[in-house]
Amino acid sequence: MEQNGTKENGRSEETPAPGPPQPVHVQDIRFTKIFIDNKWVQSSRGRTFATFNPATGCKLCEVEEADETVETLDTGKPFLQSLFIDLDGSIKTLRYYAGWSDKIHGKSLRVGDITKHEPVGVCGAIIPWNFPLLMFMWKIAPALSCGNTVVVKPAEQTPLTALHMGSLIKEAGFPAGVVNIVPGFGPTAGAAIANHMDIDKVAFTGSTETGQLIQTAAAKSNLKRVTLELGGKNPCIVFADCDLQLAVEDTQTGAFYNQGQCCTAASRVFVEESIHDQFVRLSIENAKKIVVGDPLDPLTSHGPQIDQQQFDKIMDLIESGKKEGARLEYGGTPVSNKSLFIQPTIFSGVKDHMRIAKEEIFGPVQCIFSFQSQEEAIRRANSSRYGLVSAIFTSSMDRALSVSAALETGTVWINCYNSLHAQTPFGGYKMSGIGRELGEYALAEYTEVKAVTLKLKEAV
Repeated sequence: MEQNGTKENGRSEETPAPGPPQPVHVQDIRFTKIFIDNKWVQSSRGRTFATFNPATGCKLCEVEEADETVETLDTGKPFLQSLFIDLDGSIKTLRYYAGWSDKIHGKSLRVGDITKHEPVGVCGAIIPWNFPLLMFMWKIAPALSCGNTVVVKPAEQTPLTALHMGSLIKEAGFPAGVVNIVPGFGPTAGAAIANHMDIDKVAFTGSTETGQLIQTAAAKSNLKRVTLELGGKNPCIVFADCDLQLAVEDTQTGAFYNQGQCCTAASRVFVEESIHDQFVRLSIENAKKIVVGDPLDPLTSHGPQIDQQQFDKIMDLIESGKKEGARLEYGGTPVSNKSLFIQPTIFSGVKDHMRIAKEEIFGPVQCIFSFQSQEEAIRRANSSRYGLVSAIFTSSMDRALSVSAALETGTVWINCYNSLHAQTPFGGYKMSGIGRELGEYALAEYTEVKAVTLKLKEAV
C-alpha cells in the first residue's frame, strides 16, 4: 500500500482558504448503536455521545456509548486520500490475511515432537481516530485469520467507520460474536477491554502515554498479551548526493500527509549542510502548491485537524518553535478564525533541544535541521525516546545500507516515504511500541504455540 501518492491530488500556486461548508447528509448515517453478537444494541446506561465533522464543526449524529462491556466526514481527511489510501489499503490487508487463513501450521521437530499454532482467544482492538478504517482492518484481519474473536473499540472522535463495518460484517455472514464493536471513551470502554479477565490479548494504536496505561492494566488483570503501536518522532536524513526534488517532495508528503496526524510523520528532517538552503527554498515552493479546503472536494489535498484539542496543541507547539528561536519559513497560522484548518508549516534552524524537535506534534509542521557528517546525523537521529520509522535519501546504496543498519527504528525507507504494504511488518523500537502488525510477523501476535510430544513405542 503506497501512501506517498498524495502528489497526484490537485495543486494550486497559493494556499487558498477553505470553500464554504458543504451540507452533510446525516440521513445516510444509519449505524450508531453498539454492535454485539451481530445485533445493534443500545447502551446499558442509556448514554450517547456526539460525533462531529471537523471540516465544518457540524454535528453528524449521536452514537450509543459503550461502557464496562464514512471516513471523510468523520475524520476530515481529503476524499481522495480516503479512497486511494485507506480503502485500497484495507482491501489489500483483508486479501493478504485471507490467504493466510489455511496456511497457519506448526512444525515437525523430530519423530514424536510437533508444534501447533492455536488462537489466542478473545482479542481486544483499540483503534485511533486518524486512520479508523485502515486500523480496523490491521487489527481484525490477522486476528480472524488465526481463528480469534475480536472486540473493537473505535476512537470516540471517529466511530462511524467501524460501525458501518459492523453492518457489512453482518451482511457478509460472519457468525454472531466473531466481531463486536463498542464505541465509547478510553477511560471507560477502553479501560474495560484492557482490564477484562476474559479478554486474552489487546492490540492498541495511539499515544505512548495511553499505551503505558494499557500495558499496566493488562499486567494487573490476567497478564493478557499486548501489542502496542505508539508514537513517533521520525528522522529523515537527506544527503547531498540525493535526488533533491524527490527528497523535498517525499519528506514533505511525509510531514503533511493527513494534516500531519500520523505516527509516521516525517517530523525531523536532517539535511546535509551543503544543500540545506536549497532544500528549504524548494520545500517552501512545494508547500505553496498544497490545496487546503473542503475534504469532499477532489482537488483538496489538505483538510482540517480532528478537533479543537488537537488544533490547540499544534498551535501551542508552533508558538514554542517561534519563541525558542526556530525560523518560521512558511505557514504557522490558522487558515481562518472559525475552523480547525492549520496552514502547512515549515521551520528551519531547528535545534535538538527545542520542543518541536522532541515532542510528537501530530500536526502539519515540518522541522528542518542541518548536519555536517554522517556520524552526526545518525547520532542525532537516534537521540529520541521514539523509534518508529526513519528515511534516508542518497544515491549511494552502500551508504543507505550502512546508515539503515545504524538507525534505531522498526522501519527504514530508502529514497521513499510512507511506503507501507500488507506483506511488510510494521512496528517500533523503544517507546514507539511492542510487537509487529502486518506481514507474517503479525500472525505470531495472535496465536499461541503449543508443543506436543508423543512417546512412541520402539520398533520390534
